[in-house]
Amino acid sequence: MNLEKVVFGFFVLLAATLNFGFFIGDLGDPEMHSIYELFAAVVVNLVATVLKFGDRTQIGAVHLATSLVASLQLIAAAIVWTYAANVLSDGVLSAEQTATVVSLSGGALFANVVSVTLLVVETVSFHRR
Repeated sequence: MNLEKVVFGFFVLLAATLNFGFFIGDLGDPEMHSIYELFAAVVVNLVATVLKFGDRTQIGAVHLATSLVASLQLIAAAIVWTYAANVLSDGVLSAEQTATVVSLSGGALFANVVSVTLLVVETVSFHRR
């Protein structure tokens, strides 16, 4: 068993599941979406991105691209949440602001799903030598 592949797969799947956990729920209800879960999704996605930098294969480049997209969208969601909660209001997000944050998270979730799909395809097509 390759420990590097285990750690890589762990962070790719954890990034997707954390993002899914944040994304699921009523689009405009801020009570359904935890800021801490968004923060965890951002951090784990950034770790997954760093882990993808060493791979020089074509599929590694696509893994990195999907991870960069997910991280960028989650960082944008965190910035929107922070700005909306601390600058525009008294700490409570409106339904419209929450929908914007959750929609950005949805884009990141799609990138995470592509990354997990690539990981599964890569694993299934692996030939032992």
